[in-house]
Amino acid sequence: MALPAEFADLEPYADWILPTEPQRYDKRLASSMEQMQAFYDVAFPRMEQALAYLGDTPLEDLSEPERNLLYLMQSLVMVSFPIELWRQPRVPDTGAAYLDLIVEPVVA
Repeated sequence: MALPAEFADLEPYADWILPTEPQRYDKRLASSMEQMQAFYDVAFPRMEQALAYLGDTPLEDLSEPERNLLYLMQSLVMVSFPIELWRQPRVPDTGAAYLDLIVEPVVA
């Protein structure tokens, strides 16, 4: 299992377990709104439980399944704006603009 046993219901969305922001953004752009909505509908209700589960554990002390859960929740954040606000994968009215994240919040 890629995720902690308590989050086995999220395993079908393991393709959203991506360690970097550029990977998550690329996945968002490559996904349909239907795919993102399905992920969002299952993962969003589990967000608070996931955050409580991860608790105050230092990032460097997370086990691989815990780290994967964190990455999955970061992907959930990545799809939340398209689902909740924009109704499209891209940021509206940005054309070809993009932003590169230089430092990741979690050491892989």
